Amino acid sequence: MKAFSVSRWWGIVLKEFLQLRRDRITFGMIVGIPIVQLLLFGYAINTEPKHLPTAVVIADHSEFTRSFLSAMKTSSYFDFVSELPSEAAARAALARGDVKFVVNIPADFTRRLLRGERPAVLIEADATDPAAAGAALASVSQLAASVAKKDFGGALAALGGGAAPFEVRVHRHYNPEGLTQHNIVPGLMGVILAMTMVMMTGLAMTRERERGTMENLLAMPARPLEVMTGKIVPYVFIGLIQSTIILLAARYLFNVPFVGSVAVLYGVALLFICANLTVGITLSSLAQNQLQAMQLTFFYFLPSILLSGFMFPFEGMPGWAQAIGSVIPTTYFMRSVRGILLKGNDWVDLWPHIWPMLLFTTVVLSIALRFYRKTLD
Repeated sequence: MKAFSVSRWWGIVLKEFLQLRRDRITFGMIVGIPIVQLLLFGYAINTEPKHLPTAVVIADHSEFTRSFLSAMKTSSYFDFVSELPSEAAARAALARGDVKFVVNIPADFTRRLLRGERPAVLIEADATDPAAAGAALASVSQLAASVAKKDFGGALAALGGGAAPFEVRVHRHYNPEGLTQHNIVPGLMGVILAMTMVMMTGLAMTRERERGTMENLLAMPARPLEVMTGKIVPYVFIGLIQSTIILLAARYLFNVPFVGSVAVLYGVALLFICANLTVGITLSSLAQNQLQAMQLTFFYFLPSILLSGFMFPFEGMPGWAQAIGSVIPTTYFMRSVRGILLKGNDWVDLWPHIWPMLLFTTVVLSIALRFYRKTLD
């Protein structure tokens, strides 16, 4: 047996460095992944979101109601985006996800306040994500006392002493007990589908190329769209099977409520599956081998988890991170599936989340077809 040779060993080391230098995707991942992780974890992740969209239903305009609303805004947790005409409009806005909170001030609030009857201000919250709403709701408990200390003086000093002169009641809708399973388990459906669909189809083209069967596909009298969709369809059925398994586990293992329509849920899931399959096909068209396809898949999957609102509240991220998350279909699917399961949303409520996924699928499929034509040339 030959003795260990430093020169042979060094030759192998140099060979590996040369291969890394030639493999631009791998080299890009070496540099890109740490940068992406630092940016996402360092700047984008915030577990205590502020400036949450809030609506108000106000039937009593007085200096006391204005003072309370001003105190809520000063707390920096609430941003008042609209004034709604009725409680029905407020419930609809919460169901659609247009606002996170609704402040309801009754018509006789000031009269009862001055009589010392301790009236109540109602704050209704979308509690589908307990982490997003928790800190904001915790802050309102002290607002009544701070407003009383500021505004009740002189002849009203008796109202400002002791207990707060009015009550702040909080109603948590859709997840009143604040169970994290009701938020995490529907979100896991999006994460699992995104990971498996992109990974499986991401290897499709590169597998054909490495096995030497790509030439057979190129020689076939088939259009690129026929090849792409033909490779996608089997994985659509796999995605629907996975969706069924996840939904059964959510219902019978984690007791997640199922308020909405099964047909609507499967329709949205089908659209999301197709969106991710087009991503996988596009990545496999760009990659030269299965290793590169896996690397590109991971590079896509990382923002899908961190910027979609699955692990951290979407509202807590800075604007640039929300802009990136607004491109990813996982963001819209998670909102949709949580809306269907917990709120009973229908197609009309879900349309703001559906059309971005349709647009994403169309654009990404067009990119995949363009690169496939280049391969044909």
